[in-house]
Amino acid sequence: MGCNLGPNQAARHLAGNVTPHMLSYTNRRHLSLEKLDKANRELVELYLQLDLPKLWGDGKAVAADGTQFDFYDDNLLAGYHFRYRKMGAVAYRHVANNYIAVFQHFIPPGIWEAIYVIEGLLKADLSVEADTVYSDTQGQSATVFAFTHLLGINLMPRIRNWRDLVMCRPDRGASYKHINRLFTDTADWHLIETHWQDLMQVALSIQAGKISSPMLLRKLGSYSRRNKLYHAAQALGSVIRTIFLLNWIGSRELRQEVTANTNKIESYNGFSKWLSFGGDVIAENDPDEQQKRLRYNDMVASSVILQNTVDMMRILQKLAREGWQFTDEDVSFLSPYLTSNVKRFGEFNLKLNRPPEPWIKDSVFQQAAGSLRVITPRQLDTEKTT
Repeated sequence: MGCNLGPNQAARHLAGNVTPHMLSYTNRRHLSLEKLDKANRELVELYLQLDLPKLWGDGKAVAADGTQFDFYDDNLLAGYHFRYRKMGAVAYRHVANNYIAVFQHFIPPGIWEAIYVIEGLLKADLSVEADTVYSDTQGQSATVFAFTHLLGINLMPRIRNWRDLVMCRPDRGASYKHINRLFTDTADWHLIETHWQDLMQVALSIQAGKISSPMLLRKLGSYSRRNKLYHAAQALGSVIRTIFLLNWIGSRELRQEVTANTNKIESYNGFSKWLSFGGDVIAENDPDEQQKRLRYNDMVASSVILQNTVDMMRILQKLAREGWQFTDEDVSFLSPYLTSNVKRFGEFNLKLNRPPEPWIKDSVFQQAAGSLRVITPRQLDTEKTT
């Protein structure tokens, strides 16, 4: 399913008594969206315990972006995508700065992707909580800037045509020597102060899961003359976005940081698409099955990333024993998106009684697995409480 082979094609390549019905039945009866999300979280938690990913990033920053998938035309999710100029849906993901995907969800094209920025962070449910989100133009709006700020999330988008956005000066009398023409509006501090408590109550409700953030942001993202909360969120978001844009203009390092992190999710999208080699079209019309296909794909990608990372760690250990010298900075340029070592085509031998591979007994993996066993019960208790 993760490689988009489907039960029939997969059964043809699996050596043994595995039938298409067995694969299809297992998928339908034993694997739900919740179980796939839990399995993905366990893979990510194991990955986070390894040493090498810590040199790539701390996991507290993620990049959010969508990529197009082809669908059948006649279903509830599919639509015409104006950028790709074809029918399909958008796989919206959050990829951490250590290269692993922590959130995934299919959304229809035409929806402003920014409304899913907050949901991805709240539903990741990992031991490492991200507090920074990098995105492109689709990942931001004034309303999203407002509520990410209230939730303590640092939104850092790479905005196309940022000169067309409204930038606020602090008061009418403020004037600046070189950048005065950038400001076309004035911050409405009175409106923000008047509705500050309402904004905070909404933010706390989102954080507690009482309100769906995509539904709320979609509603507050549409212009409404009578909705005071909409105007307050727009006013606050314009102030926060103005501060970000001024930092963006004045800091080359910030522009490089945002570009580098958004490039990571572009690389991940290409990597996961490479693993979905069974066909270009998601051949499902059922909404739950469509969402499961994306989880399957990311589970395959996470498994390959985990295997590649362990292999690189073992090679680095071997090189160190042989006297090679390298620094953490040298290793930070590596990436787990390796494909030359992955055999996609051929016969897949399913040997359930096969002994584990030797690397599973290595101290590197054993220590990480032991840490995972400590983390998982706490997370399960948290889920039950929630």
